[in-house]
Amino acid sequence: MLSMSVLAAGAQAAEADQGPTRAQVQAELQQAKASGQYTFGEEGYPAAIAQKSSLSSQQVQAELQQAKNAGEVTFGNLDYPPVAASASATSLTRSQVQSQLAQAKAEGLVTFGNLDYPPHLGS
Repeated sequence: MLSMSVLAAGAQAAEADQGPTRAQVQAELQQAKASGQYTFGEEGYPAAIAQKSSLSSQQVQAELQQAKNAGEVTFGNLDYPPVAASASATSLTRSQVQSQLAQAKAEGLVTFGNLDYPPHLGS
C-alpha cells in the first residue's frame, strides 16, 4: 500500500510539471512564423528580426543620400574602404602634385607594381 501511494504521488507530480501542450506549441510556432521569427532551411538563417522605425521612407532616403555625400556609405568592392569627403579642397595645382610624385619616386618612397616591392629607400 505504501509503495502504491508513493507511485501515485509521483505520477501526480509528473503531470503538474509537464510543459506546454501540443496545441500550445503549435500555436506558438504559427505565431513565430507569422512574425518572421521562425525560418526553415539555410536560406532563412538567421531569422530576420523585424525592427520598427518612426522614420518615413522619404526620411530614410534623405539620410542615405546625406551619408553617401559624406562618404560614409559605399557600394561594391571599388568603394571599399569608405573615405569621408574632405572638408577642404587641396590648394596644390596639378603640376605641383606631379613634381611631388616625381620627387617621391626619385627618393624611392613610391613604387609601382610587384617588381618594385618592397620599396628600396635611398641608395
